[in-house]
Amino acid sequence: MPIAAYFLSGEYSQIKAAAERGWLDETRAVLESHMTVIRVGADMIITYYARQLADML
Repeated sequence: MPIAAYFLSGEYSQIKAAAERGWLDETRAVLESHMTVIRVGADMIITYYARQLADML
């Protein structure tokens, strides 16, 4: 049975706000946050970053 995980708007907003303030690199933060979900066993991710992730990967 596939396992799906999702990122809520809160995670999206936090990463966007921190990146806009220069506190982190948005690309690296998005990749790291989403890869941790894969590492713990999710087969798919539902996220606001879907298009950006597709371009990144």
